[in-house]
Amino acid sequence: MPEQQMSAWDELCALLGEPAGRQRAPDDWDDVERYVGSALPGDFTSFLDTYGTGQVTGELTVLHPRGPSPLLERMRTGHETFTGLRRRALAAGRAESYPYPFHPEPGGLIWWGRDQDGHEYFFLPRDPHPDRWTVVTMLHEEGCETFDGPFSAFALAFVRRLLDVDPYEGLDPAALDFLEPEGLEELVATGEIGPVQPRFEPV
Repeated sequence: MPEQQMSAWDELCALLGEPAGRQRAPDDWDDVERYVGSALPGDFTSFLDTYGTGQVTGELTVLHPRGPSPLLERMRTGHETFTGLRRRALAAGRAESYPYPFHPEPGGLIWWGRDQDGHEYFFLPRDPHPDRWTVVTMLHEEGCETFDGPFSAFALAFVRRLLDVDPYEGLDPAALDFLEPEGLEELVATGEIGPVQPRFEPV
């Protein structure tokens, strides 16, 4: 893993805790990389080999090639779906919603995950070296955003964002007039409102 990614990688793993002790074979990524036509970013494959298929903080779903929902199958489905959406958007004059093509078009975005809000995540292979690829979020029918950094930095920012919220995030403001302090504390403690505690839930 490139040295510049170590800080984000170390902090991410420290926040998520120890993995469930997974054993991976050396050829797990062969079919995926053959399909992509390239190696994938080292911090991404290392994360999946360490943690496996599952959810980061109950929100961000990532898939290992040998998991119960294999990464390669979901990649192919994602590329086919978004290629169709982009084609229709271009025909309708809405090119700004899909500024990038999708694999297997040259330079096309490469699918790697999704979240509970329906956003889907891709690598933008704009550099010959996969460790310099950045992350593009296709927002749920609302265009896209580009994160100028590698997977580990993106995942760390994702976790930090869920940590850095108001203690009463997710609570109807009107409910504050009716809940006792003990009730609010219980909702925070059970994770129903407020910051999401960092964790990885394997599948």
